[in-house]
Amino acid sequence: MKIADFRNVELREVKDEGAQGVSIRWVISKEDGAEKFYMRVFDVQPGGHTPYHKHPWEHEVFILEGSAVVVSDKGRHNADAGSVVFLLPEEQHQFRNETDRLMRFICLIPKT
Repeated sequence: MKIADFRNVELREVKDEGAQGVSIRWVISKEDGAEKFYMRVFDVQPGGHTPYHKHPWEHEVFILEGSAVVVSDKGRHNADAGSVVFLLPEEQHQFRNETDRLMRFICLIPKT
């Protein structure tokens, strides 16, 4: 078992092409013994965004703080704190912070 305050997990800059103003905490990962799923917490600074991308696995996302604009091949959708977002495999997507406050979300992914 692991119980931890996510704020005590190392915050790392996301350096992927297309990312701007994004940091990540790997709060549950293989180092914890997770065999099937990983949990990450992302911080997106005002004006920041994740890359516009897709991959062969689904995403489950929970908006913890702030407000996100979720861009997909189906358009732009607002997701405020407390919202959940489900993205299908191969669905193009991007999380944008178009506000003047921090946006933070939890993202669950399968081990690949």
